[in-house]
Amino acid sequence: MDSTTQFAYRTLKGIGLVNAAPVYQSLPGFKRPEGNSRCCVYSPCGQYFGWASTEGVTVVDSFDGNVITTLNIPNVYELGFSPRGSYLITWERPSKDEEGNAVKNLKVWRTVEEVPEGCEKTVVGRFVQKSQTGWNLQYTSDEKYCARVVTNEVHFYESVDLGTVWTKLRSEGVADFAVSPGISHSVAIFVPERKGQPAAVKIFDVPQFSAPLSQKTFFKGDKVQLKWNQHGTTLVVLAQTEVDKTGKSYYGETTLYVLSSNGGFDSRITLDKEGPIHDVSWSPNSKEFGVIYGYMPAKTTIFNSRAIATHSFPLSPRNTIIFSPTGRFVLVAGFGNLAGQMDVYDLEKDYRKVCTIEGGNPSVCEWSPDSKYILTATTSPRLRVDNGIRLWHVGGSVMYNEDMEELYHVTWRPQRSENFPITDLLSPVPTPHASALAYLGTVKVSSKPAGAYRPPGARGTVTPLHFKREDEGGAAYVVSNGSMHTNVNGFGRSRRSIPGAETIENFHPGAAIAAGAEGDENLSKTALKNKKKREAKKAKEAEAKISGLLPSGIDESIENPSFERRDRREHVRSSSKNQQDYLAGSMHRQRNHVNQIGPPRLFPACYLLTLITPIASASTLKSFVLFRKKCVPLRIWRCVWQAGKSWRIHN
Repeated sequence: MDSTTQFAYRTLKGIGLVNAAPVYQSLPGFKRPEGNSRCCVYSPCGQYFGWASTEGVTVVDSFDGNVITTLNIPNVYELGFSPRGSYLITWERPSKDEEGNAVKNLKVWRTVEEVPEGCEKTVVGRFVQKSQTGWNLQYTSDEKYCARVVTNEVHFYESVDLGTVWTKLRSEGVADFAVSPGISHSVAIFVPERKGQPAAVKIFDVPQFSAPLSQKTFFKGDKVQLKWNQHGTTLVVLAQTEVDKTGKSYYGETTLYVLSSNGGFDSRITLDKEGPIHDVSWSPNSKEFGVIYGYMPAKTTIFNSRAIATHSFPLSPRNTIIFSPTGRFVLVAGFGNLAGQMDVYDLEKDYRKVCTIEGGNPSVCEWSPDSKYILTATTSPRLRVDNGIRLWHVGGSVMYNEDMEELYHVTWRPQRSENFPITDLLSPVPTPHASALAYLGTVKVSSKPAGAYRPPGARGTVTPLHFKREDEGGAAYVVSNGSMHTNVNGFGRSRRSIPGAETIENFHPGAAIAAGAEGDENLSKTALKNKKKREAKKAKEAEAKISGLLPSGIDESIENPSFERRDRREHVRSSSKNQQDYLAGSMHRQRNHVNQIGPPRLFPACYLLTLITPIASASTLKSFVLFRKKCVPLRIWRCVWQAGKSWRIHN
């Protein structure tokens, strides 16, 4: 068997097959189809490659490019193969015949069939399949049986006879199923919550459906992902709800369960970091799996088949985990709305980190079958610009780059890892293709890594732990009762605490909170100069505020202003003698009132204020004004001031 790796791609203009390292050239003998194609796929065994276009379906040999099969059915939108490539499955858009009946749009064909010239290929089986989601048949690994789900039942067929249902697994409300990829014929089904009953995942041995071998019931399960390990001995269930009733996530709540196929073990996996489960992936050795979970920065943990954590990687913004086909390496990456960084770890070298790859913004990431290369690609319609394919060595070096216009799909040809010779995958590093060197010439490398913005006063200083992320050494802040930190009033986001400053919980209601002090020794000359300007401006504003405490119309240069002078300064106008008599009587009553009450009870404060105004320093008055602003309204101070002045005048 040829040990050369190969990948296929589909673009707006056509389809291509490319032999990868070390040649990096198109497959000799393959005639590239031109025009728009709807889909393309390799068979799981890697022997065949097929695609569907507006003209029909074509299948070629992936090793030499020779045409194996053609089907004249122009309305195909999905293609699939059985595990060994013996059968080809096509899906057409649903339609109705002349009588209004649904057309059987799911068809199964033999991939290789000797047909006399002028005759059409025989359809092995056909079904009505309206939904494009989960459209394909599921085969056992030996291709002896296949299955499909219908209302409340899972139907099993013998692959050679799809016209007759071989056996049925009936379960009320069954919504999804997964056939084991192992040697044993097992099947897992999922029944969502209904009528107050919990959701359930059950494992049966085909065709013994009288009682499940293993089952797990749980709430908070509107939909699931059923993930078998490669040997078919253990099943991981990722359950998810449509709505998060706690309001912490837009995408619902996620929980994780593990079940053995023989019923010997089942458990819910308890995770030690709050947040959603981003990804779950099995290792090819079927003995361990990896989980990425928690709010960003997320945590990545390796579990054994008994759901016991064996190793955790450092916290980082990651949401994808992929094991290499040999099981030696694991790739932990952050795609989608994250930066596209990929960390590679060597599991055989005590989980040592091999490298970090800056992958840009890929939408596809796959290991090569020999575990030596990583393929990344940016595809349409997710992004219609910067589309292309890039190959990376496991050590982090770029090996190949090709920019394309509207790249829709790219994938490696499936090959068994046993077909490749056992060598050191890390060294020596292969010689990169010329396209990789050209790509490196266009990449701008920053001599100084760009960090977060820091104001001038904080530059050149060490970042306090309070402001560091959890993955950078900062501690995760958790209230002693285990709840998240909230604001003082219980609503909204809390204020960020400042190192060295007293927390707001330690202040009494109504007390003024002092401004934080800033040391001058860590300030630059410019920052120190700006600080002095700010302090001078604040002192000037404080003096202006103190002058604002005087009642309008009072001149500080006059020691004992009379009421008549105050009346003139307040621009009291009279239009008649009656108004003048009224105002005079009002003033007389006011003077009598002051003389009657004698010294006001607030005499010490108001008298002290009138005495210290000419001689007090700016800092003292500033403190007095701050005290006045925090505790006593301005209108009350004006009344106190007037009473004090009146007392000095008449006594």
